[in-house]
Amino acid sequence: MTRATLLTITVPTGEPADGDPGFALADFDAAQVRITDLGVTRGDGVFETIAVIDGHPQALGPHLMRLAHSAELLDLPEPAEHVWHEAVLAGVADYQSRNGAGGELFAKLIYTRGVEGTGKPSGWIFVDQGEDFTQQRLGLTVVTLDRGLRHDVAETSPWLLAGAKSLSYAVNRAAQREAARRGADDVIFISSDGYALEGPTSNVIVLADGVVRTPQTDQGILAGTTQAAVFAFFAERGYPTEYRHITAEELAAADALWLVSSVRQAGPITHLDGREYPVDAALTADLNRYLLSRTH
Repeated sequence: MTRATLLTITVPTGEPADGDPGFALADFDAAQVRITDLGVTRGDGVFETIAVIDGHPQALGPHLMRLAHSAELLDLPEPAEHVWHEAVLAGVADYQSRNGAGGELFAKLIYTRGVEGTGKPSGWIFVDQGEDFTQQRLGLTVVTLDRGLRHDVAETSPWLLAGAKSLSYAVNRAAQREAARRGADDVIFISSDGYALEGPTSNVIVLADGVVRTPQTDQGILAGTTQAAVFAFFAERGYPTEYRHITAEELAAADALWLVSSVRQAGPITHLDGREYPVDAALTADLNRYLLSRTH
């Protein structure tokens, strides 16, 4: 039997009937999704991936807020926050009851427009063991790739859904394959007019002249839940933090760089486009301990 836990969201929007939690445990190894679901045939849906550390889903509230924001950008009905919240907790509890407590897990939330023609959204959550990110938390080799869009695309062309965590992830996956072809671990996208944006699955953290920065999110960047925690970590240690436009030249001139994401946490960049960057191993280890210790 598969270790993973699967829950179908039977009431993804609105209010369940009295006594109905709005979700149900399902067989992970059995067929669950109709092949005509628009999430499958069109990538028409949104998702979130939440780190679960020692039984605690990290930043569950902010992740659910971001799921709702992505749904709004796609004109999907507002997801029932309390149903999804309780389903995550139930999924984690079920996984741990069958496999033991502790360790690093993840919960993936998927919300789609549903089976074509029905007008009824679909939703499901699965909980499973996380990947071993030990090496990536020690250092990453990264390349920059042209995203092919201006930095202000979210304002000029909102129909392109920049800033939504949509299921249409083929471009991001292609970028990661291109990084591998170039002998790198990951990617930072650069806008066509020369601004640093984000990674395919991560936010960029830049340390320069004693200030910790990240590209501001009005550039079609997904607001990072882990990035917010990273800013809190540095602020507690006396570093000024700020969101702003960061040019590709400023990115290259940084004193230190990290890619941060919900499940991998913080990975320091050792090389960017072949240029070597110093890594403060002790600081990064402290940062990851801080991130992994979050219980809410």
